[in-house]
Amino acid sequence: MQANIAVGLLELGSIAKGIEAADVMCKMAQVRLAQAGVIARGKYTILITGPVGEVESSMRIGAETGGKDLIHRVLIRNIHQDVLAAMEKRRPVEKLDAVGVIETKEAVAAVQAADAAAKAAKVHLLDVKISVGGGKGYVAMTGEVGAVRTAVGAGIAVVPQGMLLSHIVIPQPDVQLHAWMGK
Repeated sequence: MQANIAVGLLELGSIAKGIEAADVMCKMAQVRLAQAGVIARGKYTILITGPVGEVESSMRIGAETGGKDLIHRVLIRNIHQDVLAAMEKRRPVEKLDAVGVIETKEAVAAVQAADAAAKAAKVHLLDVKISVGGGKGYVAMTGEVGAVRTAVGAGIAVVPQGMLLSHIVIPQPDVQLHAWMGK
């Protein structure tokens, strides 16, 4: 189900430029600064949400402010509501079915993958992380094997070239994995 809001993500190679970009983005348009902060290797990520036009305007000024320090930017219109929920906190499940994971080289690419996966098949997003060690991102999901395979396929298809590190589908995860991923 789509959330009827847009999400914009910027990843910059400078902390100072990242803070400046976050400031001008919030001043430029009626957006909500959902996340902003330093990730590994001195990179800075900014996540905003709001109406599509507002997010587009905000992203434009943020990218201009970032200039040569801009690493990656993503605008997702009508983001799937489960992506936002899984970014805020782990979404537990009673039992793990098949498990799928997509790991990306840059943090914001994981959000693109999560949105495509959630829209492609009926899966439960467990986690969407954009600040994993080394600046990586990942999305973890569970569901029926076929749904997870479809979702992972859709997710990796939208990851920009050179940014996909790994992806897996585990058809029957060991019950012990639930304590680490599903709770």
